[in-house]
Amino acid sequence: MAQISISSWPLTTNNKLRLSIILPVLNEADRLPKTLQSLSVLRQSGAETIVVDGGSCDATVLLATDSVDCVLSVAKGRAFQMNSGARVARGDFLLFLHADTVMPNDAQVELLEAVHNQSMWGRFDVRLTGRNAMFRIVEFCMNLRSRLTGIATGDQAIFVDRNVFAQVGGYPEVPLMEDVVLSTKLRRLRMPLCIKTKVIADSRRWESNGILRTIILMWILRFLFFVGIDANRLARFYYG
Repeated sequence: MAQISISSWPLTTNNKLRLSIILPVLNEADRLPKTLQSLSVLRQSGAETIVVDGGSCDATVLLATDSVDCVLSVAKGRAFQMNSGARVARGDFLLFLHADTVMPNDAQVELLEAVHNQSMWGRFDVRLTGRNAMFRIVEFCMNLRSRLTGIATGDQAIFVDRNVFAQVGGYPEVPLMEDVVLSTKLRRLRMPLCIKTKVIADSRRWESNGILRTIILMWILRFLFFVGIDANRLARFYYG
């Protein structure tokens, strides 16, 4: 297991923290400040924010240190990073948020309501930042598929009761599809709370690789994963 170094840690007298926000990051200096700034409603409610860095070589850690409650430096790997954050989190509920996903204020309010109602787990609908009309079709299909299947992606801001998260073993530490595996386990316990309010996810991957090409690639990867192809082989294919 990789050594974890804690760059900052909050002083608190409140042992009944309700929500911990966990952000896995790697070279996200350009996007992380905007994401952190957007969490004002949750921060004001008392939620703690944990940034888990996987070895950034830009200013990500420096920017995070003065803006969050805790910064961890661990081995690279999104699943491992999120599990590392969950291990030190003090909240009863965990929100896993990508560094390039922004939660509008109304989404944060709905999350607090879900936490108050002790929802087992859930996710948000998503809107992509790109202006191409094709993105609206992609969003619709993503949200509908998730609603019908109970499978959530990391872009949809997955939140879960920490005891339930531990019960299913956390994120599988695989290089790809960790969100699919986690939500597959969780939906066996209960289908997710699907919040229609949209979080805003960066569409840079779609724009750089091509919208249609990315759609086809993701469907191929999902199919191969579900028929049993090893996630490490799929990751090598996906990341080149």
